[in-house]
Amino acid sequence: MLTDAQVELFNTQGFLVIENVLDEETVLRPLKAEYNARLDQLMHAWVAEGRVPDTPRNADFFEKLLHCYAHGVDWFQPLDISLPGDRITADTPFHFGPAVFDLISSPTLLDIVQQLLGPEITSNPIQHVRLKPPSQKLHSDEIRAHITHTDWHQDRGVAHGDADATRMVTVWCAITDATLDNGCLQVIPKNGSQSLLPHCPKSQTAIADGLIDYALAQPLPVKAGGVVIFDPLTPHASRDNNSERFRWSFDIRYNQTGQPTGRSHFPSFAVRSAAAPERVLRDWQVWMKMWEDARAELAQEAHIPIHRWTSDAPACA
Repeated sequence: MLTDAQVELFNTQGFLVIENVLDEETVLRPLKAEYNARLDQLMHAWVAEGRVPDTPRNADFFEKLLHCYAHGVDWFQPLDISLPGDRITADTPFHFGPAVFDLISSPTLLDIVQQLLGPEITSNPIQHVRLKPPSQKLHSDEIRAHITHTDWHQDRGVAHGDADATRMVTVWCAITDATLDNGCLQVIPKNGSQSLLPHCPKSQTAIADGLIDYALAQPLPVKAGGVVIFDPLTPHASRDNNSERFRWSFDIRYNQTGQPTGRSHFPSFAVRSAAAPERVLRDWQVWMKMWEDARAELAQEAHIPIHRWTSDAPACA
């Protein structure tokens, strides 16, 4: 639970770092086991197809990821907890499992979110896993924010405009320690008059040049099991991973129930409710089916861009 001082600090500066939120035995260990099993399943198929050679004996989860990456096999989308922003097909892969569902539904986490949003909480569909290899292992043309550094942005800026008034928070969950060396988040504290800044479609969707003072950036190291919580208007980014190990996190989002999510073509669900507890989703397989149904529908429709900014905007010229 947050103290009154922490709530006030969040409302003032737009972020909080909170250690020891996610329990090792009930949250982190099941997540690691689930992802390791999923990667083994994927790799079994990739090896059978001749896409990658078999892995060295006793390779760990991260060594397997690097092995696939080095051979040009993209594991990111099959391990992500969302559909992508580009064209969706009937077989676009993603990962949904009970351990990820338990992370999003964690009572300890929701107790904190409730202090910021109130008791009617929806799991917002803007959510991702981030598995960031050491930067020296990346291909020279790697630009994806979920794999390399993340450019400066506001989370409000990567949602559709219908959610500009939605009460929302992002919870960035550290599965491994996030340090200065391995690319922890950095933030520019929100000021009292903070508004949504223009973003531009650069290599990533990022705040337009000249609108923030990078000298104000504060790094936010946090240990595994800790979280960083953001207001959607708080500018933040992440550094390159200059260590020799992966940095692993999830960023998940919550909004007040009944308000637009900013990505209405993706499914959301009630994760906590005092007014109608019977509406809370408690079955991870129903959650997965919601995404499978969305994928089938979106595969037959015209592509819906997930970002609203275009390169011909005045701020991007």
